[in-house]
Amino acid sequence: MNAWSNIKTIAKRELGAYFSSPLAYVFIVIFLLLSGFFTFMVGGFFEIGQASLAHPFFDWHPWFYLFLVPAVGMRLWAEERRVGTIELLLTMPITPWQAIVGKFLASWLFLALALALTFPIVITVNYLGSPDNGVILAAYLGSWLMAGAYLAVSCITSAMTRTQVVSFIVSVVFCLFLILAGFPPVVRLLSGWAQPWLVDTVTSFSVITHFDGFQKGVLDSRDVIFFLSIIVFSLFTTGVILRGHRAG
Repeated sequence: MNAWSNIKTIAKRELGAYFSSPLAYVFIVIFLLLSGFFTFMVGGFFEIGQASLAHPFFDWHPWFYLFLVPAVGMRLWAEERRVGTIELLLTMPITPWQAIVGKFLASWLFLALALALTFPIVITVNYLGSPDNGVILAAYLGSWLMAGAYLAVSCITSAMTRTQVVSFIVSVVFCLFLILAGFPPVVRLLSGWAQPWLVDTVTSFSVITHFDGFQKGVLDSRDVIFFLSIIVFSLFTTGVILRGHRAG
C-alpha cells in the first residue's frame, strides 16, 4: 500500500508539472488540430463513403506520436538531471522503480486525456453514419498502448541525457524504427532480397503491424503483449540507467 501511495504522489507531482507549463496545452491543441485536419482533409473521410475511422483517423496515429510523444517524454528525467533534482528524488523514501512508474503513469494518463478529447470526431462519424463503435473503441485502446510504448522508449532516452533536445531526437530515431519495420514500402523493399523469415522477424517489431489488428477491432493477446513488453522492458532499462547515475 505504501508503494502505491508513493507512485500516486509522484504521478500527481508530474501531472501538476505538466499543467503548470504551456507544454500540456500546446500538445493537446496540436494533437487535436492534426487529428481533425488529417481525418477530414487529408485522410479522405468523405471520399471513402463509409462511416469508419480506421484509415482517415487511426492510420495517422503512429506518425503523430513519432514527434508528439517524445516531446512529452523528453523532460521526464532529462529535466531532473539538468536542475539536479534527480539526486533529491532518488534519496527520498521511495524506490527508483516507484519514481519511474509514477512518472510514466502520469505521462500516459496525460496522453489518454489527449486521446479522449478527440471524442468530437467519434460523435461526428456516428452522426453521419452507423459505425461499429466496438471497433473504434478497440482502435482507441491500441492507440493508447502504442502511445505508451513510444513514451516508455522516451523514458530511456530522457534518463540517458541532461539535454531535452538530445532526448527528443534519439527518441524520434528509435520510434521511427518501430514504424518503418512494418511500413509497407520498407516491407516491399525487404521482400525483394531478404528471406521470408527475415521479413517476418523485422515486421514483428513494428508498431504498425501490431496496431493493425486493433484498427480492425481484433484484440489479439499477442499485440497487447507486444506493446506491454516494450513498456516493461523500456522502464526496466530506465531503472538500470538511473541506478547507474545514483551509483556514480
